[in-house]
Formats: sequence, structure tokens, C-alpha cells
Amino acid sequence: MAGTVLGVGAGVFLLALLWVLVLLLCVLLSRASGIARNLGLPGINRNASSWGLSKKKGSGLKRFSVVFVFLGALIVTSVLLLFPRAGEAPAPEVEVKIVDSFFIGRYVLLAFLTAVFLGGVFLVLIHHVLEPIYAKPLRSY
Repeated sequence: MAGTVLGVGAGVFLLALLWVLVLLLCVLLSRASGIARNLGLPGINRNASSWGLSKKKGSGLKRFSVVFVFLGALIVTSVLLLFPRAGEAPAPEVEVKIVDSFFIGRYVLLAFLTAVFLGGVFLVLIHHVLEPIYAKPLRSY
């Protein structure tokens, strides 16, 4: 299947991204204050009693923006699920024959890098690990 990652298409990742962003936005809006919390509902305190909601300050009355964001994401998700772009069955794939035309050059490069690595290990061994410790000369009078 072309265009898939871990066996799923881009639509699954799009839906996952949508819901992660919606949940993040819901958390941020639940802690917001002012107009962001109201989301364009200026007369909400006036109509609260007709909706059966209390008008107390901490009642969560102004947190309707979270509901609208959630419903918007639900509508977008249902549209994406009900109107898919691709068919149910995937298109048959054409077998692609892969030919490595740089085969010899790749092994030459690998041999060169191996020689440089072994030379570097040899130089580290000589200059740092097997460094000679010379005796201090004795003072003779």
C-alpha cells in the first residue's frame, strides 16, 4: 500500500492529530477566562434560567466553548469518516524491481571507512593507551 505508515493511511493520523488538538484546546479553554471562555455568547447569564442552569459564578456556565469545540471536532470526524476519498479495496500494486547500481562503489567506500577506522583505533592505542611512563632521573651529586 502506497502512502501508508504502520499499515494505516494519512486519514488515521489526521484524525489523531485533530483529536489531540481538540483535547488540548478543551483543556486550555476550560482554564481560560473572559471572552475565550464565552466563545461569543454574551447573553449567556441572561438566558441561564431558561436553560435550567444556575447563575452562580463557579457553576461552569461559561464553559460552553468546550462543548462547541468538541461538537465541531465530532462533525469534522464524521465528515471524514463518512466521505472517504479512496475506495474500500486498495489498488493493485505493480511489482517494482530494485537494482543497486552503486554496489561496487558502496563496498569501496565501506573498505575505505573501515581502513580509516582501524587506523584511528591503532593511533589511539599507541598514543593514549600504551603511552610509555618514563622514570624520573635521579639526582646525583
